[in-house]
Amino acid sequence: MLGRARPAYSFLRVLYGEGLVIGYGGDPVASKVDFSLSSGEILAVIGYNGSGKSTLVKSILGVTPLLGGRLRWDAGRPTTPVGYLGQLTDFDRRFPMRVIDLAATGGWSQLGFFEGAGRRARRNAEAALERVGLADAADMPLHQLSAGQLQRALFARTIMQDAQLIILDEPFAAVDQSTEADLMALILDWSRQGCALILVMHNLSAVLEHCSSVLLMGRGGAAFGPTHEVLIPEQLVGLGYMAADKPYLNATAASTSAAKVGKYV
Repeated sequence: MLGRARPAYSFLRVLYGEGLVIGYGGDPVASKVDFSLSSGEILAVIGYNGSGKSTLVKSILGVTPLLGGRLRWDAGRPTTPVGYLGQLTDFDRRFPMRVIDLAATGGWSQLGFFEGAGRRARRNAEAALERVGLADAADMPLHQLSAGQLQRALFARTIMQDAQLIILDEPFAAVDQSTEADLMALILDWSRQGCALILVMHNLSAVLEHCSSVLLMGRGGAAFGPTHEVLIPEQLVGLGYMAADKPYLNATAASTSAAKVGKYV
């Protein structure tokens, strides 16, 4: 049975968020944000636009300082490297670069001081492109790619980062269903391999099907817990994700329906 990804080994805690206050310039966007993340777990972060999802991601990455609370890493310090895939709209495809060059940049942190991105790096980048279905597009310039192809290339770059903690900010925005299915299969593979994953998402059906826990953000706060305990009408309405008179996804489309079973195998 497909269900949510659950690896066979014991979960190891990777990261805790305790009483986080996040925002910019001293102005909080969300307060009292608590969550935890374990190896092999997929944590979905959802909420309406402006609820603080991307600000939380930037705080975890160390780009935006916390206004309060603390992030506690199980290893005592941030996991390195942290794999990160930003929003597709933040990427400028006009940059003069080939697909394989983009993928290879994900491995730069692993190169020694005197080691260049030579043959080994290229072989690894080619393998990453093969995995995302872009082997034939390796030498194409980025500006010729469709949105789906560019997202696949960015996933190849994330593969090259070889990280145990991977953060994906809206990874399925502007891609078709076929691309989403292929990329979701890769995410599930990462989970089975023991990676801890944070996904900023909007698709509640996909969250219910694949994510073991959820951080629902909105109205200056957040709710965290197992997926089926957090994604209930009271929470979704209370935190402003949906209107009080909106049907609750037709029982979440019968938990994503039998027609979708096997979609990401």
